[in-house]
Amino acid sequence: MKIFLYIVIPIFAFSVIFVNAFFGHLIFASETQQVINKYSVYVHLLSEWQSDSKNIIFEVTNSWHKSDKDSEINHIFDAESKAYNTNQLQEINGKSFVELKHEFSECQEDWQPMLYRKAVDTVRHEIEYIQGKQLSSDPDISIYPNIENTNYDNLEQQLKIKNGYVQFFPICTSKEITSYDYSVKTDNKDLGFDVYFVSSSEQSENFGDSQFYSYTELGCFGENKQSFSGSCKNIKKDSGLLVVLPDELKPWTTKVTVNLYETN
Repeated sequence: MKIFLYIVIPIFAFSVIFVNAFFGHLIFASETQQVINKYSVYVHLLSEWQSDSKNIIFEVTNSWHKSDKDSEINHIFDAESKAYNTNQLQEINGKSFVELKHEFSECQEDWQPMLYRKAVDTVRHEIEYIQGKQLSSDPDISIYPNIENTNYDNLEQQLKIKNGYVQFFPICTSKEITSYDYSVKTDNKDLGFDVYFVSSSEQSENFGDSQFYSYTELGCFGENKQSFSGSCKNIKKDSGLLVVLPDELKPWTTKVTVNLYETN
């Protein structure tokens, strides 16, 4: 039996890799004309930051509607045609950090998630649904419960995040005006995050001063949360989601999961 498993498992693993490499774009071709980009953002805070932990991982799923023009074309994903990893040194409030994006499509291609990543996410979704941490039974849509941060109140949160870490996640759309559902959660139980839908990436630089603008309609923002889901309507095509964390990360890597879904 052991010999059988030693033979079957490697063959199965190789088959998964082979199928994903050559037919992954067909396996995940969406009948509902949806495009899905699953990507990661790795952040390392440099010495200017006060946090004991200097590492943040954002796991992001962005799903949007194909344009009418794109839907008539048979796209084939070519992993070698584009650099899906970008490494940049950046600065917020005079404090430096390194940001690495992995498998970020920049909304330019009909890119579909890797087979193994799709499978892992589906299993994780089912486990979280059974545990009550996930409110959606659909593995392609994540809805998290609204969980407040109870370690400190909202007033203290607003003071903490003025010099915190700000991350912008762009939406993808072929329309001038659209609507998005979203959900965010963190595994860091010692602090809360703020989340805002904003008109452009420029607002990440304006956060904390009088020039900052975000969509203020109900559902477009959440403050001092550890888990949150919302829906923001009538947003411009350059808009995106802003997630803000206090500069008080404890000595472990903080993970934040972000899901974005175009709804019309």
